[in-house]
Amino acid sequence: MADALGALTGARVRLWRYDGRVLRVFGAGADPGFSPPLPRIAGLVPTPTGSSWLAPVPEANGFWFEIDGVTEARAAALSPQLAQVLYVFFAAERESAEITDELTSRYEEIDLLYAISEILGHTVKLEEAAHTIVREVADVVGARRASIMVHDESTSLLRTVAARGFSAGGHGPVRTDDRTSVAAQVFREQRIIVRDPTDPLTHNPGSPADRNYKGEAFLSIPILYAAPGAGSRCVGVINLTDRIVGDTFTSGEAKLVSAVANQIGAAIENARLVDRDLRRQRLQRELELAHDLQLKLLPSPAVLQGDAQVAAICRPVDSVGGDFYSFTRLGGGRVGVMLGDVSSHGFSAALVMALVMSAAGIHAGAGSTPDEVLAAMLESLGQELASTEMFLSVFYGVLDPKQGRLVYANAGHPHAYRVPGVGEPERLPTTAPPLGLASAESLKRNQVRWTPGEDLLCLWTDGLVDQGGSTTFTEERLLAEIVRHRAEAPEAIVDAVFAVADAATPKPGDDRTLLVMRI
Repeated sequence: MADALGALTGARVRLWRYDGRVLRVFGAGADPGFSPPLPRIAGLVPTPTGSSWLAPVPEANGFWFEIDGVTEARAAALSPQLAQVLYVFFAAERESAEITDELTSRYEEIDLLYAISEILGHTVKLEEAAHTIVREVADVVGARRASIMVHDESTSLLRTVAARGFSAGGHGPVRTDDRTSVAAQVFREQRIIVRDPTDPLTHNPGSPADRNYKGEAFLSIPILYAAPGAGSRCVGVINLTDRIVGDTFTSGEAKLVSAVANQIGAAIENARLVDRDLRRQRLQRELELAHDLQLKLLPSPAVLQGDAQVAAICRPVDSVGGDFYSFTRLGGGRVGVMLGDVSSHGFSAALVMALVMSAAGIHAGAGSTPDEVLAAMLESLGQELASTEMFLSVFYGVLDPKQGRLVYANAGHPHAYRVPGVGEPERLPTTAPPLGLASAESLKRNQVRWTPGEDLLCLWTDGLVDQGGSTTFTEERLLAEIVRHRAEAPEAIVDAVFAVADAATPKPGDDRTLLVMRI
C-alpha cells in the first residue's frame, strides 16, 4: 500500500503504528532502523536522515503516515490527499473485518440451528434432545448455566428437563403463578426478560435471594408453540446465566435463542403428542385385555352339554361392562341359570360384576333355593354395593325338567320370559327389589310350570331394548323375533335377535346381553 502511494506521488511513503510507547513501521517494507518522535499535529519531524512529514490517518487510532524525499511544500500539499486515500483504505479494512466477524457469528448461529434441527429430527424423547440442546446453546451464547423448563399442564408447574452448570434434579419445579420467579413471569407474559447489569436504568426482576451466580446478567426466553389455525401458547422457558466473557447478553444472542426456542416448542408439542399416543395405545391394550378377561369370566355353553341347550351374547358398550350371566349343573338334570345387570357400565360396573360372578359361583352351587342364593349374595356384596352406591337387577332360576317346573327369584330384573313352544310369551315378574336396594327378608321366590324340550327361558338386559319410540328396538320387537325363531336352536335365536337389534340401534348406549336356554 505504502509503496504504491509512493510510486503515484513520487515520494517515499511509510505507515507507522503507535504501540503505546513508540511508533513502529506497519506493514511490508524495509525498517529504516529508527522511530520518529510522535508529534502532536501533522508536520515536519526530525529523523536521523533529515526531516520527514508525519501526519495521522483519519479515524484510524494510532496510525500515522510519513512522507519523505520531497520538499516541505510538496509534502504539505500531498498530506491531505494521502490522508483521504488512507482513510478510505482503513475504513474498507474495518468494514471487511466487521463483515468477517458478522459472517463468523452468523455461521455459528446457522450451524447451531442446523445442529438442533438434526437433534430434534432424530429423537422423539424430549429429555434426550433437551440435554444436547442446552449444551449447544450454552456454548454458542457463552453461558456457564443454562436450563430448559417445560410446562406440566396437569399441575401448572414448570419442570426442569435439562440443565447445564447445575443438576436438573436438584432444581425443584416452579409454579407458574410464582411472583418471584423470572421463568414463571416469562411463561405468564410470553415475552423475553433480559437483565443487563451494565445498564443503570434496568432493575433485577428476579428473586432477591442469593443464588451464587458468577454474574448478574441473565436471559430468559419463552418457548412458544402455535398450532395450525390457533394462537401461540407458551409451553416452556429457556434460561441462561453466568456469561463466560463479560456480563451482558446481546440482542443478537436473544434473537438466536428465540429461534432455538421456536424449534424446541414444536419438539415439545410433538413429544407430548407421541407420549399421549403411546399412553392411548397402552390404555387401549389394557382395555382389550380387560375386555378379554371379563368375557372369560362368563361360562361357556359347553358347561351344560347333555343337560341343556344354551346360547348367550354379552356386549359391553365400553371395553368392559356390568352385564353378566352364569349357569350351573345342580345334579339330577337340574340347571341353575343367572343373569344380571349392574346399575352402571365401564370399569366401576365391571369390578362389581366380577365380585358378583365370584359370589354367584360360591352360592349358586350350594343347592339352595333361588331366594336363599340371592340372600347369600346380598350378604356377601352388601358392603361393596353400599360403598359404591350401586345396585344390580338379577334373575336366578332353577330348571327341573323331571319335575316340569322353573323355580326362580327375580330381584328387580324386568326382562325375564318363558316362551312356550306354542302360545304367547309369559313374563316372569319380579319377586323383590334389586340387590343393593332390597333387604334379605324381601327376597322371595316364585314357580311356573315347564315343558322340557319345548319351552325357552329368555333373559336379557335393558341395554338391548329401548322403550323410547317406535323406531327403536323395543321389547315387543325382541319378543316377536324370538317367537319367530323359537323352534330353532338357542344359538340361532340369539344371532337372529342381535342382527335385528344391531340394525335398529347401531350405536347402543348401554351394555347388551341376551341368554336363551332350552332344557
